[in-house]
Amino acid sequence: MALECPTKLYYVDKREYANQQTEDAFLKALAEGGYQVEALARCYHPQGILIKEDDNKSSITTTQKLLLDESIILFEAAIQYKRYFVRTDILIKEKNHLKLIEVKAKSMDKNTRTKIEKRDGTINADWKSYIADIAFQKWVLQNAYPNYRISSYLMLIDKDSLCPTDELNQKFILEKDQSGKPRVKIADTLSAEDLSVPLLKELNVDDLIEKIWTERDEKGIDFKNQFQEFSDYYFRDKKTPAILKKECAKCQFRTLQDEAGGFKSGFKECWTEALQYSDSDFHDDTILDLWAYPKKDDCLKVGLIKLKDFDESDFQTKSDGKSGLSQSERQWLQIEKVKNADNEVWLDKQGLKDEIASWTYPLHFIDFETAMMPIPFKKGMHPYQGVAFQFSHHIIDQQGNIEHFGEYLNTEPGIDPSIEFVRALKKELGKDTGTIFRYSNHENTYLNFILRQLEEASESPPDKELCEFIKSITKSSGKSREQWEGKRCMVDLWELVKRFYYDPLTKGSNSIKTIFPTIIKRSKFLQEKYSKPIYGSKNGVSSKNFTDQQWIVFDHNEIKDPYSLLAPINKEIPNEKIELLFEDDQLKEGGAATIAYAKLQFTHMSDFERDELRKALLRYCELDTLAMVMIVEAWFDMLI
Repeated sequence: MALECPTKLYYVDKREYANQQTEDAFLKALAEGGYQVEALARCYHPQGILIKEDDNKSSITTTQKLLLDESIILFEAAIQYKRYFVRTDILIKEKNHLKLIEVKAKSMDKNTRTKIEKRDGTINADWKSYIADIAFQKWVLQNAYPNYRISSYLMLIDKDSLCPTDELNQKFILEKDQSGKPRVKIADTLSAEDLSVPLLKELNVDDLIEKIWTERDEKGIDFKNQFQEFSDYYFRDKKTPAILKKECAKCQFRTLQDEAGGFKSGFKECWTEALQYSDSDFHDDTILDLWAYPKKDDCLKVGLIKLKDFDESDFQTKSDGKSGLSQSERQWLQIEKVKNADNEVWLDKQGLKDEIASWTYPLHFIDFETAMMPIPFKKGMHPYQGVAFQFSHHIIDQQGNIEHFGEYLNTEPGIDPSIEFVRALKKELGKDTGTIFRYSNHENTYLNFILRQLEEASESPPDKELCEFIKSITKSSGKSREQWEGKRCMVDLWELVKRFYYDPLTKGSNSIKTIFPTIIKRSKFLQEKYSKPIYGSKNGVSSKNFTDQQWIVFDHNEIKDPYSLLAPINKEIPNEKIELLFEDDQLKEGGAATIAYAKLQFTHMSDFERDELRKALLRYCELDTLAMVMIVEAWFDMLI
């Protein structure tokens, strides 16, 4: 955390500051799988002893006593040096040698070691926090036990490994302890065969730790002195002067909604102190809001912060020769709208008309829900192999009639449904040659995953017909050896939004969770049509999961986000707050469904709870494809 932003050290332990990443550790653990991975790591060291004490004093005492043995393996060993305290995942003592192992739910392959270091010899940003974490642990351990030789390892998920047995994931069930914290219950049926092929791999990082201590920040301060500086501020309870960076946009202490509940905003404090902002300044769009702009840090350094202060000399636009807006042209459009206080929608009517002219009816709209679990479902499966477990499918025919045509959901524990999923998709899409729509690259990516799965399957030859179907509606990924683009390749609505449509209400976001509620506010056609309870009605729009649903609902003269009309998929947390738990964009966008799927796989629940969760998943996914339909309906009306 301190490496990312040292000022966060001041806010993190203070309850008066809203912290969006403390919403629900159990749900985050479900989605990311870290607790199960740590439990699996312990299984590879069956002689290990867990330090069960939670309080620092007794856990340190127990650790010290056990380390008197000549050889021992400890889980959660408690080590203290002066005011510094760590709990190690795995600590192995063999005479005067201590082996420190930090377990991470991060994947590695045979090429990972070369990726950790950049060409200039410094640590890659994606790995820096991991190396810094274990470097700190080693430093505390070395000072607490100066007469020992210490070696340090990251234990990571080996994506090249193959699961030795079926249903291994089902043997690590996530529960809550009495305090509500996550814990893993390991099944009594876990066997030697289950552990015969290690899915985790140790990576020695001693040399990387030496390197990180000597690395310097942009001020020329090395990591050792940074560490001492951060520690000094933390222990004196002083706030490190804020350095504004592009990462401020994702600050966990950035919140306006929670201030009404009496919580303070760390983000606002930082920006107020650095820029002498008043409350009114926070209503202005800033460089943090500018879509996909790579030079945000440069702008922050020179004080070019509010979009209204940009002029053409500060920004270069470049056409890419394609229809609609290039990336830089869209960025400048966003700036211009702010500068001119222009709140009107921009639509490239001719470009969109030309695109629509290439479509074939009926139009198909599909959305997938997927997961990547670190511990595989079945024998021969790789860790983090993508699993597609749900889709929804809407169609619009030539006359404009809309139908929720089909859906698929398989949440059976311990089953990888991906192949069955594609067969069901083929059955639904194979009835005609209509244009297929997705939103963003997610569906294409997962179909590529499943194609590789089919091609690597033990059956010989693989299901040729299913492989051909996947290729017919997808394009190859950049990493694929074989390059293709199917005759019926899915059209990406996300790309059409970026090219032909811009609404200032979105503040640059192109996420469907932003585009959908804002286009409803713009479209009188949608408001008139869906203000009536026609969705799922006998003579209205057919639905498989809704009855007489009204999607346009006003609250204090504002149209409510249709997603807010659904009960949360996970009753512990609203759907819109799920994204605040994660840094990964994939989990932000589909995290609610991923968590629900993980619940169905890795927790005990009643049949009633399981059925309610399935119903919630079906409704949520159906609304995703209906959102795509409504976006296109609104465009059709805007082009009249």
